[in-house]
Amino acid sequence: MELKEYLDIFNKGEPVKAGSEAMAMSDVYTQEALKITMQMNNTYQPPRALQKLFAQLTNTPVNKTLRLIPPFYTDCGKNIHIGKNVFINTGCTMQDQGGIEIGDDVLIGHHATFATLNHDPSPEKRADLIPAPIHIGNKVWIGANVTITPGVTIGEGAIIAAGAVVTKDVPAQALFGGVPAKMIKMLD
Repeated sequence: MELKEYLDIFNKGEPVKAGSEAMAMSDVYTQEALKITMQMNNTYQPPRALQKLFAQLTNTPVNKTLRLIPPFYTDCGKNIHIGKNVFINTGCTMQDQGGIEIGDDVLIGHHATFATLNHDPSPEKRADLIPAPIHIGNKVWIGANVTITPGVTIGEGAIIAAGAVVTKDVPAQALFGGVPAKMIKMLD
């Protein structure tokens, strides 16, 4: 299965059945991601080398404005799309099979987690995956230890307070915090 076909299956947002060819390819991309992230995380890499490794991981051209402090974790990497002037702080985890779109001028705090997959709630189908993309608008600030769950969109200029668990969409220019995250106030 080619990468485009694999991504098309996950980007449909429909359940991906356990034992399917797409699930088997997930194992292949996980192994590839492990090799690349081991290089990123376990030896010093200057900023330009990190950018090149991230480009290899995501199968996209080098983004010379990306700033990344390892370690960085993903179990795929091929469905991450990053804008310009993005900063990813240490310990970030992106489970990206369902798709992660990050706009320009985004700040991501320590140990943020982006999760784009759920499992079917039925015990008989529990191994099936249900993908849903995460969209992060321009100029968003995501605090330390934030978790963003599948299908969430965070609007332009929003701030997500440290430790928040974001389970629903966040409007532009809003400050959200808590577990589950709720609006604290609108920003000026």
